[in-house]
Amino acid sequence: MTSDEFTAIRKKIDKTQKELGELLGVSMKAIHSYEQGWRAIPPHVERQVYFLLSRKRSVMDSGKACWVIKKCPPERKKQCPAWEFQAGNFCWFINGTICECKAEKNWKDKMKLCRNCEVLKSLLED
Repeated sequence: MTSDEFTAIRKKIDKTQKELGELLGVSMKAIHSYEQGWRAIPPHVERQVYFLLSRKRSVMDSGKACWVIKKCPPERKKQCPAWEFQAGNFCWFINGTICECKAEKNWKDKMKLCRNCEVLKSLLED
């Protein structure tokens, strides 16, 4: 996540730097550093920011599930935690999902795929 993306999401969820810091359990100075690009945004902060945006937009009950969008065969669905927990709109939030036929090893690699996927893109649209 870039500093510009972080700032845009903070504005979309209508929070000040102080308010977002309180929600994320980090200092306002950390939020300022993320937005200025002085510090890399840690994976746990990125994940929570996307989650807060999803709740603000109430995506849990809207849209198609990821396995429908990606046309996953039954064998792949059975191995995927998004299917197991019926979280087709939150696949980007769950580690170990099987996108592009494999589970990614870490959050950074997973998010490279997710940022190009219709499921997360629909959340980020204005």
